[in-house]
Amino acid sequence: MIKSFNPIIILTATLLLLSSCLRGGGHGAGNTLGTQDSVITAAKLLSMQRTDHYTVVTVGDPWKGGVLHRYVLVPRDSVLPDDLPEGTVVRTPVSRALVYSSVHTSLLDELGAIGAVRGVVDKQYFIDDYISRGVATGEIADCGNSMNPTVEKVIDMQPDAILLSPYQDASYGQIAKMDIPIIECADYLEYDPLGRAEWVKFYGELVGKRDEADSLYQAVVTAYNDMKQKAAGAENRPTVVTEMVISGIWNVPGGQSYMARILGDAGGKYLWADDKNTGSLALDFNQVLAVAQDAEYWFIKWTNINSLRDLQGAYDLNKEMAAFKNKRVYVCDTDKTRFFDRIPFHPEVLLREFAAIMHPELFPDYQNQMYHHID
Repeated sequence: MIKSFNPIIILTATLLLLSSCLRGGGHGAGNTLGTQDSVITAAKLLSMQRTDHYTVVTVGDPWKGGVLHRYVLVPRDSVLPDDLPEGTVVRTPVSRALVYSSVHTSLLDELGAIGAVRGVVDKQYFIDDYISRGVATGEIADCGNSMNPTVEKVIDMQPDAILLSPYQDASYGQIAKMDIPIIECADYLEYDPLGRAEWVKFYGELVGKRDEADSLYQAVVTAYNDMKQKAAGAENRPTVVTEMVISGIWNVPGGQSYMARILGDAGGKYLWADDKNTGSLALDFNQVLAVAQDAEYWFIKWTNINSLRDLQGAYDLNKEMAAFKNKRVYVCDTDKTRFFDRIPFHPEVLLREFAAIMHPELFPDYQNQMYHHID
């Protein structure tokens, strides 16, 4: 299961730019870019200013406010300017990256930059053929596990950047002392679907695929908004519940969460839409039943639930849900669909999936990609 987070509202992009609270190696005397606008429009934890000679990227701190990290991206083939703003200098394009998550290797593959991945940790979670073959042949370094990477292998692969997902009060152990830029990939903490997808601009900038990243994001925005508008024309908004009880806890997406927003945009009536949380609510079965027993649709992300019998076997009282009785249960097998790799940068895929299921009259030719109906 994915852990849910409840990020604190952060400061605006202007305050992020002016703040001097940094993590990582610094450079320069703290110069800023004045009043230049960020090329970021939807992401709340990311600001990016492009100049003729470098790009400044500011990652907001979702837990404490202010700045988590600031990067100054300078083309590898240019002379390092003397008056750079303060921040961690990263020479681009990055060509030897150590990557912690298959989410980001999948995106780099889509951008045409998979060759920049020269090392991974937790290799068992990378199912992409390119990564698997590279690790097997030794072309891609297996640097151990993410909690305690093998320092010797990291040194041997000589990465020019390390891409990892930050967590609160992270120290990163020995790799933080190796004078290698650590790219803190906080995209997973964005709760707006298009805001999360917009981080592609940062990663495109890192690997020299600016135009490809900008084009990809614009295509996502166009498709998402087109489908959102189409779903808004539906004659009804069916009630929806998601996920299921696991070990006594039913993690229900908060009303301002990523999932809740997509369900609403897909033309569904999410039953916790009035809740103000951006993370999830840890409820028991009876608490969910009291609110959602009559929900018309039930969407579940889990593995090995292939029938209503399987669902009842997982927890007998699941049979009390109206969606169970009416056979309107849809399951995404996260082991088979690569949901967690694909959806973060393609929310339009999930939006269309939900909209087509709840409003088949609007999408008569659609074939499900993520969720399958069980009976």
